[in-house]
Amino acid sequence: MTNVEKQFNLKGKVVIVTGSSKGIGKAIAKGLAENSAHVIVSSRDQEVCESVVSEFKEEGLSATAISCHIGKEEQRKALVEQTIKDFGGIDVLVNNAAINPIFGPLEEAEEGIFDKIMDVNVKAPWMLSNLVLPSMQERKGGSIINIASVEALTPGMGLGLYSTSKAALLMLTKNQAKEWGKYGIRANALCPGLIKTKFSAALWQNEQLLQKVERALPSGRMGMPQEMVGIACLLASDAGAYMTGGVYTADGGYMIAG
Repeated sequence: MTNVEKQFNLKGKVVIVTGSSKGIGKAIAKGLAENSAHVIVSSRDQEVCESVVSEFKEEGLSATAISCHIGKEEQRKALVEQTIKDFGGIDVLVNNAAINPIFGPLEEAEEGIFDKIMDVNVKAPWMLSNLVLPSMQERKGGSIINIASVEALTPGMGLGLYSTSKAALLMLTKNQAKEWGKYGIRANALCPGLIKTKFSAALWQNEQLLQKVERALPSGRMGMPQEMVGIACLLASDAGAYMTGGVYTADGGYMIAG
């Protein structure tokens, strides 16, 4: 194994990836497992999680299914406690699960929708990170990767509350990095652009809208979930040991498209 391979190798590391039964979360979970981590595949549905784990194991990867609705306090606690009980601790947390139940003007959103978005997209990553903190302190290090969005960096149309929640997640990430660096814990945020997932289907299934977006992108196309894996592996591993408090885009050039 070369020095670079050693830096990226996650053998012996225990990783939780929320919202990892599909899309970006599943791609990241698989990529980390391919780099020898033991991955906890987690989403609301245990059966779906187990199906993903079976798929991973068929490829010789190490994974366990633990369902969790991250918006529910007891389930967050159970996810962390079960992982520590079964595997001794947690080295990496990928806060990927998120929601966006509304598309439209800010003034048309109901207060309950605001609360729901903030609970899942901001409060849950904050609380989950707090829950894994003692284990990471005990292991004298760890990596928290918060999956945000380019919508956190520039306002779009119809995604105001989602954008606001993801912008809050960026500041949470920076504060985690600043406060927890003394424990050897790193925190970074990844901001994907338009990625072909079920979550973004409303955008890419509209052919006219998709063509307009792709014409504006320097890459000339939307991204695929697998294209988020490389940077996640970097941030999770010793290869990214000096990277903390960062906000990294993987957006096909969206932020420079103008």
